[in-house]
Amino acid sequence: MELLASGRDADVYAIDRDRVLRRYKGNRNSAGEKTIMARLHTLGFPVPRVYSARQRDLIMERLYGPTMVEALVSRDLEAERAGEMLAELHKRLHKLPPPVPNKPDHRVLHLDLHPGNVIITSKGPVVIDWRNARTGEPGLDRAVTGVILAHVAAGDSILAAPARDLLAAYREALGEPLSHVREAMAFRAADAHLTEEERNELSRAEALLV
Repeated sequence: MELLASGRDADVYAIDRDRVLRRYKGNRNSAGEKTIMARLHTLGFPVPRVYSARQRDLIMERLYGPTMVEALVSRDLEAERAGEMLAELHKRLHKLPPPVPNKPDHRVLHLDLHPGNVIITSKGPVVIDWRNARTGEPGLDRAVTGVILAHVAAGDSILAAPARDLLAAYREALGEPLSHVREAMAFRAADAHLTEEERNELSRAEALLV
């Protein structure tokens, strides 16, 4: 199989023109992710169709198009529009019916919705990588995205300046202040994949969110 992408916690392989295999590197069960994505697909939210899940493997629909990061770098997408897109995806996700009947204020949370996890297809943006997904208060989901964008903006990479513009556009498009920022900072800091340098940059990110 052709390796299409390799991340910190998973590799993605092409099976054929229509399917990909996402294989986690750790000892992770993908069944819960499949269940969430299947429900979202049924409700019309833009996620890849999942065909099967077994232990650490997910077989899913193959998507064609750049990630939002790639579109930003190539300047095929402006930061302002990207921020609006992220806000629209969050609003659309959080308008879906509550997954837990006795918790009407809870929704499905992605908890990693950033430009690297949005594919710009010919049919519109599609959200991938639902490994962190769970139910909870929508404000936390939006705050995690804010923290991730601020984390990049606080660094020294070539993406820092676009990330600052994207963060400003995202917050404006949400139309309300970010809540749950402290909780989101703690959630991000608990990511075992962060390097020491990234943890140092994270400590500067909170200042961009006040």
